[in-house]
Amino acid sequence: MRLLLTLLLAVPGILCAQPSGKRTCRVLFLDAPDSAPNKLFLFDGASSQEIELPRLNLSKVYDLPGGPLRLRLLAAPLADPKLVPADAPSAEVAETVGDIYLILGHDPANTTAPARMQVVDASSSKLRPGHMLWYNITPHEVGGIIGSSKLALKPNSRVILDPPAAESTDYDVKLAYRIAGEKDYDPICETKWLHDPRSRAVVFVLGGPAGRTPRVMMFTDYREPAGKDKKGTP
Repeated sequence: MRLLLTLLLAVPGILCAQPSGKRTCRVLFLDAPDSAPNKLFLFDGASSQEIELPRLNLSKVYDLPGGPLRLRLLAAPLADPKLVPADAPSAEVAETVGDIYLILGHDPANTTAPARMQVVDASSSKLRPGHMLWYNITPHEVGGIIGSSKLALKPNSRVILDPPAAESTDYDVKLAYRIAGEKDYDPICETKWLHDPRSRAVVFVLGGPAGRTPRVMMFTDYREPAGKDKKGTP
């Protein structure tokens, strides 16, 4: 999980920033153990709100104020920035960044909130509906066919793919990986996924225990058109 957060930190401009008077966020506690909390409080410098920490899907949409923010995770709500514990997990959001994802990693050593937090810019100007953001969080090369697109991921890298299909339909997914120093690729999966042209997707290729085939986890982000009530993933 430290590798994931290092990768995200290394590419803060992966999605094009956009100014916004108000922004939203969705939360993912990626690969967290059963012992990790299911809820925490997110402090934006002025107020706290309780947030859910799902493992298998993105959270519902939470509102955040615009402008530069320093977000902190807390076990209980606070209203006074002076009372925030010094070791509270934190992340900065630049004034020019619009909607965001908060990707959490487990940190049992932190007694304030057992998590690490990283901001991913989810502005729609670059990761548009139908597109896919892939993260390879393994030391292996990963490649294959994703619908109408070819995927080629170096170890610990990321890429945005065009929509895998032109409309709402099943598409082929064929993935393989190659261990450093090896000549041949080994299969990860060969299956079909359903394309939703209304939704953006974030996909993680995660390394399992030594000698195990990597795992693939995809999370879709659908947003209701302006004027409709915001909900989570349909």
